[in-house]
Amino acid sequence: MTDPNASRHSRTRAQSHAQSHAHGHAQSREKGHASQQRTAADPRVVAFDILSDVLGEDAYANLLTPKVVAASGMSVRDRAFTTDLVYGTLRWMRLLDAIVCAAARRDADAIDASCLTVLRLGAYQALFLGVPDHAAVSCTVALAKRRVGAHAGGFVNAVMHRIVGRDRKEWESIVVSRIPKADAVQRLGVRYSHPDWVVRELEDSWKASGYADSAADGMDVDRMLERDNEPPVVTLVARPGLITVDDLRAELPPDAHCEPGMWSPYALRVRAVAPQAVAAVQSHRAGVEDEGSQLAALVLAAAPLEPVTGGRSIDDASADIAENPDARWLDMCAGPGGKTALLASLAALRGAKVTANEPSHHRAQLVRENVSAVPEGIDQVSERDGAEFGKAMPGSFDRVLVDAPCSGLGALRRRPEARWRKQADDIAALTEVQKGLLTSALRAVRPGGIVAYVTCSPVLDETVRVVDAVLADATEKADVTAVRCDARGILKHVVRDGAHIPVPEGSGDVQLFEQIHDTDQMFIAVLRRVR
Repeated sequence: MTDPNASRHSRTRAQSHAQSHAHGHAQSREKGHASQQRTAADPRVVAFDILSDVLGEDAYANLLTPKVVAASGMSVRDRAFTTDLVYGTLRWMRLLDAIVCAAARRDADAIDASCLTVLRLGAYQALFLGVPDHAAVSCTVALAKRRVGAHAGGFVNAVMHRIVGRDRKEWESIVVSRIPKADAVQRLGVRYSHPDWVVRELEDSWKASGYADSAADGMDVDRMLERDNEPPVVTLVARPGLITVDDLRAELPPDAHCEPGMWSPYALRVRAVAPQAVAAVQSHRAGVEDEGSQLAALVLAAAPLEPVTGGRSIDDASADIAENPDARWLDMCAGPGGKTALLASLAALRGAKVTANEPSHHRAQLVRENVSAVPEGIDQVSERDGAEFGKAMPGSFDRVLVDAPCSGLGALRRRPEARWRKQADDIAALTEVQKGLLTSALRAVRPGGIVAYVTCSPVLDETVRVVDAVLADATEKADVTAVRCDARGILKHVVRDGAHIPVPEGSGDVQLFEQIHDTDQMFIAVLRRVR
């Protein structure tokens, strides 16, 4: 099975409602939804309710979990346990389903959806967290009786006893061995809990990246898939001109664990820290931002420009801005504003201003909040379709960032349910949007100016092939001419002192990989408009 969840979404809703009616009003009142107040702060119950909303109601785990856990009244330890239960179960769901089905001796479609969620939680505790066998069994049975009904207790008890009879490696070997050796993709998909199509896309990207021939042992696609299931470190960005990394470190709680970023000179990696409780984050002098995202902004800001030739559209820019050949920057797809705030702080130090654009009003409001600490670096926050800039403001900007909407397959560590919601067919629609935005950006930038095309996805159809297609189309139409710049060379220039970031030999685009760089899997292409 390539996706253990897609076919069950609608059935989960129907069964949930049916169970509520079958077991009466009292249980219905107790169940509710994860967004409602709970009367019992049992970590397993809270985790089950969150998973029910994520899997049955398409809630976002990274948004719902912190909110529910914070309101639960649980201890710090139980909050961490609950979060681990939710994220871990979602990450490992395909392997967990295979194990549960083998232990239950029936297909997933033959198991009640809520019962399956209970068993996923139980199997995750026993096989991944090291919860003692007796506790894993008894707590899972109690959860089944409480959330599914007394009738489910016997079945769950029998399945859980079979599950705890073997360790994780034994179960993994059993379920993978049932897949033909010739089907390497499916074997990887089950072992590392990814849909088959995602495995194929990531493998293709890895093989085409140029790392495969020179990477150290153990840095192959297997390790990439494995890293998708490991929680990422929280990374803060100290926005230049607003706060230094040392000053940001000084604002952290005394018991915080922190270390400088691996690559970005503005990054601070932290543990045991609630970022929103840090004063610098609250005031937007700092923010939460993966180092891959920071590097994308830094590469755009550092790419060398060619002099202004033949004039450019200035609109209502002030005279000092008009005279500056590096004064007008555009973030075409700015929401929620992390990269925008970093760009604005860099722009302010140079006397430049950023036009931040985000078509979604809600996300545009987030952009306004994120850039509130650096008004001198912001021209305006607009809410138009990014594809309109090329026609509405041709040749108006010196630098343009296109952080394009994408599949997000480069950030599966942070969005554990995303791998089960995305479909291979989604890519085609996304690439058309991406091509339109990049085409608009090349028209909106002045001759000699720079466009950085960025995605949080390593999928070739969203990255290299988008750039290739747009450049070929521009050449054919002869309305804009652009060339690729050496993004790898620029990247080496922007990393912090003493850091030597691995990239393939030769010039070209940048593809970051989590198993090599410990960042989100960002793609960065740098283009210069020639005419």
